[in-house]
Amino acid sequence: MIRVWTQQLRNLGKRWMYGAIALVVASGLVVATPQPSKADINIFDLIFNGIQYIQLSNLNDEQEVDLGRQTDQALQRQGVRIYNSNPAVVNYVNEIGQRLVATSSRSNIPYTFQVVADDSVNAFATSGGFVYIHTGLIREADTEAELAGVIAHEIGHIAGRHSVNRMREIALTNGIVGALGVSQDDLVNIGVQLALILPNSRGAEYHADELGFENMGLAGYDQQGLITFMRKLAEGGSPPEFFSTHPDPNNRVNNLQTMYQESRQPGATDGNNPEVYLSRISGV
Repeated sequence: MIRVWTQQLRNLGKRWMYGAIALVVASGLVVATPQPSKADINIFDLIFNGIQYIQLSNLNDEQEVDLGRQTDQALQRQGVRIYNSNPAVVNYVNEIGQRLVATSSRSNIPYTFQVVADDSVNAFATSGGFVYIHTGLIREADTEAELAGVIAHEIGHIAGRHSVNRMREIALTNGIVGALGVSQDDLVNIGVQLALILPNSRGAEYHADELGFENMGLAGYDQQGLITFMRKLAEGGSPPEFFSTHPDPNNRVNNLQTMYQESRQPGATDGNNPEVYLSRISGV
């Protein structure tokens, strides 16, 4: 259990509980004295009683990347195991990811692609360009195009700033937005929850599908890869973890199939050789 306590001049405080995997406890914010206006605040450099505050409405790319980096560290403290046993596979995932980043609608920030040592079929993204792919999902995919489809979908979440938007919603709902913004510790704790527990909205999933589908075509990947992978999982009996945090599999497959019929990239045919794919992920 992680406890973060904030004490102000009048020793007032609130505790806000968040149900992360290993029980994450976030602090409340209390402002006891008049504070400077937003215009006077250097958001990420501001330290008030040892706590950094962030204005989510004004969050820039550099601040978001830093928030993603701190969330990554917190995820690893919570037990997310980064896979390093096979550097060739890690490099392969990064190679696919960076190819997709180059054609994404948000290619102006650095992206970090992490392979997670976990047999469950899952993938997720946090703020600031951090994407996580489970080893179980890598094995479940039959071709590079299928894996690229999942990675493109997760990049779509980052391009759509879905994590930042959800952070803002949760912070407002829980009343932890003060005059200075939200404490960075609270945002990291929320980011851990979003990665491990809380599903994206239906609208965010459809948006990430659309952005990922388009990005696949621009990068030259066969866009059917995303469709075949999702259909395979949807028809596979008990839903994998990927669909526990990515809802409505059948509706999403149908929506993607419609997009393929109406707006596919005719020349995008890469990534369909299963033998090549199996050789690239050998040992994972």
